[in-house]
Amino acid sequence: MIKPKEEIFQYYFYFIQERMNIFWNKYNNIRPLTSDEILSVHKFTNVYRAMDRVSQYLIRNVIYTVNSFSDEDILLRIIVFKIFNKPDTWEYLEDRVGVITINNFDLNRINKALFELKQVQPIFNNAYMMTGTHSLYNHLNYKHEKWLEMVKNELISKSIFKKIINSNSLSEVYELLRNCSFIGDFLAYQYSIDMNYSSVIDFSENSFVKAGIGSIRGIKKCFEPLSKKYSFEDVIKYTQDNFDKYQNKFGYTDFNLLFERVPTLIDLQNCFCETDKYLRAKIPELQVDNKRIKQKYQGSTKPLELFFPPKWNINSNILSSCIQPSTQESTLL
Repeated sequence: MIKPKEEIFQYYFYFIQERMNIFWNKYNNIRPLTSDEILSVHKFTNVYRAMDRVSQYLIRNVIYTVNSFSDEDILLRIIVFKIFNKPDTWEYLEDRVGVITINNFDLNRINKALFELKQVQPIFNNAYMMTGTHSLYNHLNYKHEKWLEMVKNELISKSIFKKIINSNSLSEVYELLRNCSFIGDFLAYQYSIDMNYSSVIDFSENSFVKAGIGSIRGIKKCFEPLSKKYSFEDVIKYTQDNFDKYQNKFGYTDFNLLFERVPTLIDLQNCFCETDKYLRAKIPELQVDNKRIKQKYQGSTKPLELFFPPKWNINSNILSSCIQPSTQESTLL
């Protein structure tokens, strides 16, 4: 059976409520953002994945731009952006080689431009660990060359993008990506969700979930050991099915939704990862693999203009689309 350790599991619901309160305080320009010292000092992602700055940039600037793209172009743009997951790299790249499309995917020009950029600054975001080794591509010198060559040889030449466009489920998209070189379980799920932000595919985020390493650590802290009958994904679905029950039981019923959108499985999965990080500081003796939180907040000087996939039908609920960064506190967005 799936049995939570309630004395620990309560912090999952605490995190969700307090992290969301931070967002709403920021949105409504209320200070202080939080009295929680752990959340004030360390870096935590948002409750809703699509709220994070890089996801917001992807949705607004890579997917839903003023330009008109084919479905394959959109999927290519998503995957190229996500390989680096860094707006600075994306903007530099499009400035140097032009708008990224299938017809403009010239690896010689792109690799040359990226090689020059990496001489002066990192081109990859450090949020994900991106492997740079694979037997099919080890003849190339640099990680960015290997990844982009894989995109050309597998996603484009083997028609994976076309298969994704014609897929019938989110899990099928995941499997198509999972079979590509370099793309493991975690990235395949993340990229599937990113592609599902677009209008190219449209599956429920509640139809499939894959637990990442950080999420598994959080689940191990919050739940008794699972029998072979259940998976970590089952625990995430259990949490979704019993969300209201445990909110009431633990007294965290003041959680305010994101413009009336209910958290989906990807959000709940992500919150187990963040709860794991929170517990490292709150209950350091509760150790599952990692021992401490590594990343501290770094304030952003850029405002955040909120924009979500139009098919979610929540953009009209946003009254103040532009959130200005605080000059006095760390940016918790």
